[in-house]
Amino acid sequence: MTRTEHRHLHSPDETRSFEKGKLELVNMEGGAIGRLTLFPGWKWSEHIRPIAGTESCEAPHFQYHVSGRLRIRMDDGAESEAGPGDVTSLPSGHDAWVVGNEPVVVIDWHGATEYAKR
Repeated sequence: MTRTEHRHLHSPDETRSFEKGKLELVNMEGGAIGRLTLFPGWKWSEHIRPIAGTESCEAPHFQYHVSGRLRIRMDDGAESEAGPGDVTSLPSGHDAWVVGNEPVVVIDWHGATEYAKR
């Protein structure tokens, strides 16, 4: 018999805090789901690069954007902006930052397990 799982992001298995943000991670049999909250002024290259130790974000992401606006610049120079209701699939090799004064909240189905891991 297949077992169902029911979890809530308000009760994460792990919380990783970093300057101007946090990741709440829920581990399930089918995979990990992360909720990233990024506050105004957050930028990957300033706040996560020292943790990751890479020139750009090497984690691919598959995300649903709940709130706020996130600007994304790929290593090849291509840029896009995502906001509430958007779904993004980002390959490795990017920078990102919060646009405006509203926190960005994204649900990440791919890439969260290693994100901001010290």
